[in-house]
Amino acid sequence: MRWPALILAAFGALALWLWGFGGADQVTRYASAAQRDVQNAMAAALRGLRAGEPGALATLWGLCFAYGFVHAAGPGHGKLVIGGYGAGTRVPARRLAGLALGASLAQALTAVLLVYAAVFVFGWGREQMTGVADDVLAPLSYALIGAVGLWLMLRGLRHLRSKHDHAHAGDSDVCASCGHAHGPTMEQAETVRSWRDAMVVIGTIAVRPCTGALFLLILTWRLGIDWAGIIGAFVMGLGTASITVMVAFAAVGLRESALQLVQHGAVARTLAWAEILAGAIVVLLASQLVLRSI
Repeated sequence: MRWPALILAAFGALALWLWGFGGADQVTRYASAAQRDVQNAMAAALRGLRAGEPGALATLWGLCFAYGFVHAAGPGHGKLVIGGYGAGTRVPARRLAGLALGASLAQALTAVLLVYAAVFVFGWGREQMTGVADDVLAPLSYALIGAVGLWLMLRGLRHLRSKHDHAHAGDSDVCASCGHAHGPTMEQAETVRSWRDAMVVIGTIAVRPCTGALFLLILTWRLGIDWAGIIGAFVMGLGTASITVMVAFAAVGLRESALQLVQHGAVARTLAWAEILAGAIVVLLASQLVLRSI
């Protein structure tokens, strides 16, 4: 039982460094510098692709994956939603990882739709597209994240009020005293999470496209190699997903480790409090992101 406590302590120390001692800002600065370097390399690969250089396409898509990975490495809204939802809701690890992957690919789709709608319908250029992404969609995305946090808090409070006041009796999932199950098993959790939850998680992340994907799509459109940019945007989404999927497994591991520290009869109440706490953290961090973006 010692290792769950060590995992909790490690995650607590990481969170304290990130948001209490400016670690998030340091990581953001490093990630931004790395993104600029990768963008420059992508531009060179595009020129090589346009000139028919061998291997330029593979280089471009490799850089797209690297950009998505570096972009996701900084503190961001995708990891916040996936981590908060996974920590506060007993969703299985594979399903949460699927949500993380779906959200990253949906974010790439948003970038494609925004660029081609802007080009063919509104006649916008790069500055106007990135302006909409940064000045409108970013604050909107952060506000929606805060709404997800509030939703988790309210759901946790509702679950907390619905719990029985007496302790769980017996060793099985069904209480020997009242005949009710005081909390969901992992088998039940496989079926109780709705498509509504999935759409909320994916939509909250996907509403703001990656600026790197916008950069790539605009350049490939101007060079007349749209297909390379569209595929590259989704490859970039896979790079982003490589980080968010890891966050998903970490969140589930943290949640299940914490549940091992409580008695069987207290699992349901602990899950309700975890939902409330995760929601409160998401609201707090989303509020900081909103203030930084306006």
